[in-house]
Amino acid sequence: MSSLSGETAGGVGARRTRPAGRRREFNGRTALTMLAFLAPAFVFVLVFTYYPLLVGGQMAFRQWSLWDLTSTPFIGWGNFQTLMADPAFTRVMWNSVIWVVGSLVPQFIIGFLIALALRKKFRFRGLYQAVVFYPWAVSGFLIGILFRWMFNSEFGVVNDLLMRFGIVEAPVPWLADPDLALVAVIVANVWYGVTFFSIMILAALQSVPDELYEAAALDGAGRARMLFQITIPTIRTTLVLTVLLRVIWIFNFPDIIYAMTGGGPADQTQIATTWMIKFTQQGEYGLASALGFITMGVLVVFTGLYLALLTREKKS
Repeated sequence: MSSLSGETAGGVGARRTRPAGRRREFNGRTALTMLAFLAPAFVFVLVFTYYPLLVGGQMAFRQWSLWDLTSTPFIGWGNFQTLMADPAFTRVMWNSVIWVVGSLVPQFIIGFLIALALRKKFRFRGLYQAVVFYPWAVSGFLIGILFRWMFNSEFGVVNDLLMRFGIVEAPVPWLADPDLALVAVIVANVWYGVTFFSIMILAALQSVPDELYEAAALDGAGRARMLFQITIPTIRTTLVLTVLLRVIWIFNFPDIIYAMTGGGPADQTQIATTWMIKFTQQGEYGLASALGFITMGVLVVFTGLYLALLTREKKS
């Protein structure tokens, strides 16, 4: 009995020892294989992301101008002080806020409505989804060029339609008027960004069980009650995360403005990222780097909120 027990114990011990050895060997090979595949991506990120970040960081605290590269002295917070003393700084920051809020709110509302409509099954729903989601496949810069022609004061289709319907009597200089240029670029960005919210919210709506709506319908709940007591609470986390992600994206999205107005007229459509491009074109790399650090600070705040909510969602 004891011999049998010993053999059994020895057999079990042997079975325990061999797989552990194979597991260690397998894990080592797997780790080396993973490192070999990840190394190119790691080097790519290191060279094209973190190295420029370090170089830009030291440029932000130096007098770094393309027109005098023989002398780049350390000036501390000098570039940041120069930016804040510029009369355009307040307008650029305020334009950035208007650009984000003015684009985000209509995008969210229209995208939510489209997602609700697409959740229901109807004829040619797939074709309609393809038409709605198509703009997301086009680059932002190309969309900017398209809307620049649409808002052209002489040949644009916008003025043509407004005059045909009698809304305006003469062509409106949308992109040349300081009071209207920012509205025009926001309209273009709303059209472009609605698709993003539609895709994200539609994906979240697919996860809401139909049984909840059927039970609510049996209780006599109307569409408004289902929306505010079932739909929105169920996908609340997705909505918040999508909004935060979109805020980061819009704040750091100069393509449409740069293509439509280049920040003009008279810097009236200039936001932080387009202003940074302007400094780069002028050869003022120190000022551009300092503005980039200010922009990055704002984005870090929203990124922190996004990651905190994402972590909280995973734990829940």
